[in-house]
Parts: sequence; structure tokens; C-alpha cells
Amino acid sequence: MTLIYRVPREPSSPRIAIWRKLRALGVAQLGDGVVALPEDARTREHLEWVADQVIEAGGSALLLRAQTLARKDERALAHAMSRSRAEEYRDLTNRAAEVAQASPSLAEAARALKRLRKDLRTIQKRDYFPPAERDHAVAAINRLADIGAADPVSTQGGRT
Repeated sequence: MTLIYRVPREPSSPRIAIWRKLRALGVAQLGDGVVALPEDARTREHLEWVADQVIEAGGSALLLRAQTLARKDERALAHAMSRSRAEEYRDLTNRAAEVAQASPSLAEAARALKRLRKDLRTIQKRDYFPPAERDHAVAAINRLADIGAADPVSTQGGRT
């Protein structure tokens, strides 16, 4: 699905809220005011909501079903989305390793683990083309969970 939109510059708060929502969805930025997501019922509903927000902010929005004409373009788009998530997973892996190396108390480890698991779920919700880094992040969080004997995270979580 592709959303083509334009939001007035002023006031800036609706434009920023829309940008944040799109970022949270994990869209591929195809150009200025042009974003895409793989189509399913969930992403369609989310992009419809964003389109409604754009209209409410005094802008224009057009939601299209799009298909690449060349397989290489489809692969490039999926690869770009995967690279973005890979960066987020690497950051999560590093944060989990930092907590583990700090030798935290059980209470500190539990707090950090809760925060890291929440961040993992957030990333997984916008992970349409899971990179190998996802498994590394899950493993790092599970190692941290072993410190406090908490339940491990499943790599089968994916988007929720």
C-alpha cells in the first residue's frame, strides 16, 4: 500500500504527529510525502487512519494499492525496510549487553528486562522483513533474562 500525502507546514504539531505515526508503523519512505507498507488488513487500517489524520489537519491524502513492476525494485524496498529494523535490533542487542555487563541487581535487571522486552515488541510490530539481527536481539534479551531467571523471549513473536 502506498500513501501519498501533503500536510500544511503550519501548525507543525499535526505534521509532526503524522510523521511520528508513520515512523512507528515502519513505513518505507519512497519520497517526500510518499510512503509504503506491505499490504495486509492491519497496515491498511493504520494507513487509512493516518490518511484521515492528514485530511483533518487540512492536508490531502491518497491511499493506493501499489505494485512494483520490477522484482529488483521490490527486493530493494524490502531490503531497505529490513536494514532499518536491523539497526534498531543492533541497538537493542547493545543495550541488553550493556545491562548484562553492568552486573545489575536483580531488581535493576528486571526493570531493564521489562523495558527491553517492550522495545523488542515495538520493533517487531513494524518488522515486515525480519533481519538476522532480530534473533541476536532476542538472544541478548534472553541472556539478560537468565540473570534474573525470568521467562525467555520467543523468536516466533514477529508482529503482534
